[in-house]
Amino acid sequence: MPSNSPSSPPVQPPLRRSRNRVRAAAVTASLAAVGILISTGPAQATPARTGAAAHHAGGLQCQGNGVDPTAPIRYRSDIVIKAPLSTVFKLQTDVEEWPSWQPPVLSSKRLDPGPLRKGAQFRWTTPAPATPTTPDTTLEITSTVRQLDRDSCIRWSGPAIGDGLRIDEGVHVWTFTKVKGGVRVQTEETWTGAQVEADVPTATAVLGEGLEQWLRELKTTAEARSGGPCA
Repeated sequence: MPSNSPSSPPVQPPLRRSRNRVRAAAVTASLAAVGILISTGPAQATPARTGAAAHHAGGLQCQGNGVDPTAPIRYRSDIVIKAPLSTVFKLQTDVEEWPSWQPPVLSSKRLDPGPLRKGAQFRWTTPAPATPTTPDTTLEITSTVRQLDRDSCIRWSGPAIGDGLRIDEGVHVWTFTKVKGGVRVQTEETWTGAQVEADVPTATAVLGEGLEQWLRELKTTAEARSGGPCA
């Protein structure tokens, strides 16, 4: 007969043990689902730490400005692209051409003439999948370029609005650095808004999945257009 002495743990009834195993399995499955989304893409890609700690720990910046340091939804990643810096930067900043190489961008239009520069605006649309707290919809995003340093970095921000879903402000920073054999592209983005902040893990996973796909498609397109690895 099992002992319930101080040296032995109390024996749980079979029914309680079964319930505990079910609860543990459910929690593990939920965490795994979120983890799969967040880890999609290059092995070095990881979600950034949230809040002011991430800002002081070296968040991405363009001309001294970064993402929202207080936003609860934040994701950061990077990739190395074997193509010339000029090719990569032009692809990323020719916003009206995004739909030609990024299937998730349904449309993109400049709202002012001339080269992309500080203060320039563009409006683009992209689908947003349903989550437990938000509906399946298409987001219309109006972005304003806040900083731009040619062949170095770009930062934009603005709201994203869809049928039944609103992101009050997204802030997005991209940096481009020459490395041996190509260009290291880093990206970091934050979201704020009551609807997405109602489920931070899911919103972070959705944001991360989108950024990982963006990086992969930028890499594929830039390398194809440059004819392969650069010297």
